[in-house]
Amino acid sequence: MKKTLLLFLCLPFLVGCSNSDDSPAAADDSMMMDDDIVDNPQTGFLPCTSGMAGIYPCNGYDLLGQISLASFSASAGNDIWGWTDTTTGKEYALVGLDNGTAFVDITDTEELIYLGKLPSATVSSPWRDIKVYQDHAFIVSEAGGHGMQVFDLTKLRNVANAPETFEADARYSGFGSAHNIVINEASGYAYAVGTARNDLYRGGVHFINVQDPKNPTAAGGYGANGYSHDAQVVTYNGPDADYTGQEIFIGANENQVAIVDITDKDNPMQISTFQYANIGYTHQGWFSEDQRYFILGDELDEIQLGFDSRTLVFDLSDLDNPSLHTTYLGETAAIDHNGYVRGDAFYLANYTAGVRILDISGIEGQSIVEEGFFDTYPSNNTSAFEGVWSVYPYFESEKIIVNDINSGLFVIKKSN
Repeated sequence: MKKTLLLFLCLPFLVGCSNSDDSPAAADDSMMMDDDIVDNPQTGFLPCTSGMAGIYPCNGYDLLGQISLASFSASAGNDIWGWTDTTTGKEYALVGLDNGTAFVDITDTEELIYLGKLPSATVSSPWRDIKVYQDHAFIVSEAGGHGMQVFDLTKLRNVANAPETFEADARYSGFGSAHNIVINEASGYAYAVGTARNDLYRGGVHFINVQDPKNPTAAGGYGANGYSHDAQVVTYNGPDADYTGQEIFIGANENQVAIVDITDKDNPMQISTFQYANIGYTHQGWFSEDQRYFILGDELDEIQLGFDSRTLVFDLSDLDNPSLHTTYLGETAAIDHNGYVRGDAFYLANYTAGVRILDISGIEGQSIVEEGFFDTYPSNNTSAFEGVWSVYPYFESEKIIVNDINSGLFVIKKSN
C-alpha cells in the first residue's frame, strides 16, 4: 500500500511560505517520506558484487550495515555527522531525524548499536543539522523555538539500557529556528545560519562562542548579504596571502555566494560575492583541502533547468575575485545536495542517486571523474527530493555514514 504524501518546497516567491521564526526558513531539503521506507530493523554486511549490494545499486562500495527509520521511531531522516571518541577509539553516527537525533555506535559493523535518541527541543521538523566540537554535539532545527541543543557525547560511553532517551546538557536560545549549524573547530565558534528572515541578522549568520561547550554565548552576527542557507567557515590557509590566518565565512545565500572576513566578530567585512549562470538555488559548498577551489551545489537547477546533477567549481585563489573554474555534470538527473571533501575525493549526497564519490585529483586541470557510488534509493534516479540527504566521510577507519530521508542510516566503505 502506497502512502500518500504532501511534498512541499517552500520557496521565497511562493504564496503561503512564511519566513517567521516558527516555520521553515528556506527552500531546500524538502522532502519527506515515501513508500520505500525499509521495514527491516537492521541489515548486515552486503558486498558490492556485479553492481549490486543486495537490492542496492553500487560501484566499488560495500554496505557494512543499515538501521531503518522504524528502529529509530522516526518518519524521516535528514542530516548526519560523526564523532570519534579519542579516549576509547569508538566511532559514532549522529543521525538527524524529524523528531530528534539518534546516536549509533558503528565501531563494530557486525553489530551496530542504537544507543538512544535526543528528542527535538520543541516539535518535529523535517530539517535538523548537527556538528561536533570538543566532544559535544550542537544541534539546530527549523522547528519553531528550537534554538541550539548541546549534548555531551561522552555520555555515550556508559549507556546501560539502550536505546535510552537522552536530555540536552544545554540549550542556547539566542535564535529560534535555524536551518544549519557550522562550527570552526580551530576557533571554537559556532555559526547558526538560516534563522528567521526577520531576525536581527535577516536570516544571515549568528556568531556563538562555544569554547566552553555547555555555556554557549552570543558573539554578534552578520546579515548584510541576506539569508544564508548553508556555509563553511575556515581559518584560512589558502593561496590568497592577503587573508592568511583570518577566519573566513563562505555562505550559500540562495542566489549568490558571499565571502566574509569574520575574524573581528564586532566588525565583519565583506570580501566579495559572486553568482553564476543558470541559478536555481545556491545551496551548499565545500573547499578543496588546499582551499583554492570551492565546490558548489545548486539544489534546483536540475528541476528547473533540466541539468543532470550539476556541480560548479570556483577558483578562489583570489578571494576578492572568484571565477568559475569548471562545471561537472553527473551520471543521472538526480538533485545534488550536501557535499564534502576528504583528500582527493568529493562525497556528494545526490538524493535519489545515493552517494556519489567524485575523484577531484585532477581538479586543477578541470578533470572530475565519478569513481564510485552507493545508491540507497534503488527505485529511480529522477530529480526528486527523496533518498540521500547527507554523508559524513571523515572517520579514520574510512567508514562512510549516510542518512537517507526514506530509509535511515547506512554505513558503507570502499570495497577491498
